[in-house]
Amino acid sequence: MPLASPDPAVLADAIATKLQPGLGLKSLTPLAGDASNRRYFRATLMGGPPNSVIVMQLAEPEGFKQSEEAVSGTAHQIAELPFINIRSHLARVKVPVPTLYYYDQSVGLLYLEDFGDVTLADAVSCADQAQLESRYRQAIDVLVQMQVDATKADDRTCLAFHRGFDAPLLMWEFDHFLEYGVEVRNGSPLADVDAEAVRRVFKNIADQLASQPRIFTHRDYHSRNLMVDGTRLGVIDFQDALMGPASYDLASLVRDAYIQLDEVLVDELVEYYQDQMTDRGVSRIDRTAFRRLFDLTSIQRNLKAAGRFVYIDRVKGNPKFLADIPRVLSYVKQNLQKYPELEPLKRHLAPYVPELQ
Repeated sequence: MPLASPDPAVLADAIATKLQPGLGLKSLTPLAGDASNRRYFRATLMGGPPNSVIVMQLAEPEGFKQSEEAVSGTAHQIAELPFINIRSHLARVKVPVPTLYYYDQSVGLLYLEDFGDVTLADAVSCADQAQLESRYRQAIDVLVQMQVDATKADDRTCLAFHRGFDAPLLMWEFDHFLEYGVEVRNGSPLADVDAEAVRRVFKNIADQLASQPRIFTHRDYHSRNLMVDGTRLGVIDFQDALMGPASYDLASLVRDAYIQLDEVLVDELVEYYQDQMTDRGVSRIDRTAFRRLFDLTSIQRNLKAAGRFVYIDRVKGNPKFLADIPRVLSYVKQNLQKYPELEPLKRHLAPYVPELQ
């Protein structure tokens, strides 16, 4: 059921008494939603700055303690909302995340810094090539800062350090694709012989990714979760962060479900990322091995996304992501052609997925 809009009297009281003296609520505008159970509003203010705040409305006051994504290793007791917990950690290491002005726990409302309406996807949609390249290099600069600094600041109170991309979680995501991206989408599952061959390759990829050193991983670091706010690039939607391979967030960014980059630029950005990691003192990267790992990560990430988009349509009743499935599967097809050991996926999976044929 859609969430009812917040009570304007509750908002007005919180803004007047919990933010800073002299602020008042002028108007409230609903914002376009994402694939989550949350709603967002822009509260325009009188007496600012700030002249506006973003109000995040939770489906239930404490319901956001559980991740909406599958996670692994959550035996750690969750004492606060993951959004608040991980935001605090990222803010401490100067990652540009929104300031949290106030959390009204009783009604599940968070009052956040307003980064504006322009996502990285919006900004590059009308940019020339030089501007596009500059924006993506900035996104990689922020990514490297987050990966290096948030990992070094190993704070055991941060929830991200208690969960990770292990092989079972990576396989769960592969199976999520088989369930929704194949079985639900087609109305029938893979034949047993095909499913066995496909899962064997998936298990090999999952084991390779899980064996990599783990660093702080945003998990959804892409063009719709990066906000262009003047010269600053703000990071949002980080509440599902965990520990994973260095290639994961990079694959999310440059093999994006929403923006398809030229292949020459993808190659350049992968190299640029490795240059920045080297400059930050990360041990020297075997570039050929990293590129292979990046491509395998892209396959895993993009198949998971394709399955997730069907899930969001069939289970959550939101079909708007279905149009992005051909794009993410085109990345998978391209990578399958690069590595002979992935030939079983072409043989056993492509007959069920038209975009891979």
